[in-house]
Amino acid sequence: MKKNIGIIKEISGSVVEITFDKKLPALYNELQITNTHIPLKLEVQGYTSINSVNALAFGNTQGLSRGMQVLDTGHPIEVPVGPNVLGHMFNIFGDTLDDTQIPENTPTRSIHQSAVPMDKLSVSSEIYVTGIKIIDLLAPLERGGKAGLLGGAGVGKTVLITEMINNMVGRYDGVSIFAGIGERSREGEQLYREMKEAGVLDKTVMIFGQMNEAPGIRFRLPLSALTMAEYFRDTKKQDVLLLVDNIFRFVQAGSEVSVLMGQMPSRVGYQASLGTDIAELEERISSTKDAAITSIQAVYVPADDFTDPSAVHTFAHLSANIVLSRKRASQGLYPAVDPLESGSNMLAPQIVGDRHYQIATAVRRTLAEYEELKDIIAMLGFDELPEKDQETVNIARKLERFLTQPFFTTHQFTEMDGKSVSLEDTIIGCERILSGELNDISPDDFYMSGTIDEVIQKHRNRQQKESISNDSV
Repeated sequence: MKKNIGIIKEISGSVVEITFDKKLPALYNELQITNTHIPLKLEVQGYTSINSVNALAFGNTQGLSRGMQVLDTGHPIEVPVGPNVLGHMFNIFGDTLDDTQIPENTPTRSIHQSAVPMDKLSVSSEIYVTGIKIIDLLAPLERGGKAGLLGGAGVGKTVLITEMINNMVGRYDGVSIFAGIGERSREGEQLYREMKEAGVLDKTVMIFGQMNEAPGIRFRLPLSALTMAEYFRDTKKQDVLLLVDNIFRFVQAGSEVSVLMGQMPSRVGYQASLGTDIAELEERISSTKDAAITSIQAVYVPADDFTDPSAVHTFAHLSANIVLSRKRASQGLYPAVDPLESGSNMLAPQIVGDRHYQIATAVRRTLAEYEELKDIIAMLGFDELPEKDQETVNIARKLERFLTQPFFTTHQFTEMDGKSVSLEDTIIGCERILSGELNDISPDDFYMSGTIDEVIQKHRNRQQKESISNDSV
């Protein structure tokens, strides 16, 4: 077949206008420039005349010049799929980044795929247990659903995502795919090493587009990750856990791309197609009758403003919102999940069961009452509260600390052994605290513990130390 060759007409930053005399390439086709010192790939974004296209460069355009030849590959960007990709780290084009090679006969698939038709979708009411107490109790995840980790910078989104990978790969017989959009190279290398040490790399695929790379790479990277996930769901009938860090950088990259393409920005400077861009990505994450893609997405909220258009459009697609609080992080309450702002569509009695629902509601009510009493305590002091309110405050402080726990992935920083707690143990623990059965135990004993039995053991150990020190005096 004769090659379709074009000529560069104009270069404007990352946007290259190319003229084709014979046949115009289709929208989203991959184009290649091979006669530069670094081979460059581009993607067709639109048509500027009857014989020319605008293409977005996935790399530095320095060194390009008018008159250079451009090859139309005849297909969109394709990535490798299937079992051969497990245990590897890739870039957006499916090239390995970890000094390994995948077999040449590995099948490939276009990153531009349609969402599953509505008649093929399956709506599940099954909980995806994470082993993290505060999430499983107050904002349970849905198998085949989309959960958002929402918060500003430095409140623990990436730590929570890496902990979920660690907990879930061992718990579920499926595949994990991590999409690092605009990641720091340090974070990518560290995550790869942690997965290797934990022995779960053979069930994990990692795809990275770094911060310093072209906006087009960050904009298309989640599509590459989704394409690999869809193959495991549709062909291998395996459940997939898709982790995205960070969805805001996808939005940011889309905004950069739209400006480069000369489109008029919309509210707060975002692209006019913001809602469509997010919807096209999110609607591909779904369950079929055979398997499911469950997604957990870190969502950076600019300046902690939850009315920001990027956050609002993302919320519309989520089945669970896990809101991370800077205030709780400053108090050392990790994971810094806000128990009153976080929520899930799954927290309904017909799905989680009446007991779980009642306990979760009671925990929220107690913590909400404590929040209201904080101002009175600050002004008048704890001793001025009525006896009933004092009891509420004591129980709330115990619940607040019981819902913290040490993570496996932060052991090197905290020197605390990580804890994964079953949903039943979490419910039992909260039930016993709410009943007042553990009123004689100090709130400090509940901090960074696993099950309620560990709390009781910690209390006994402290009492023994105190009695020994008193005897020695």
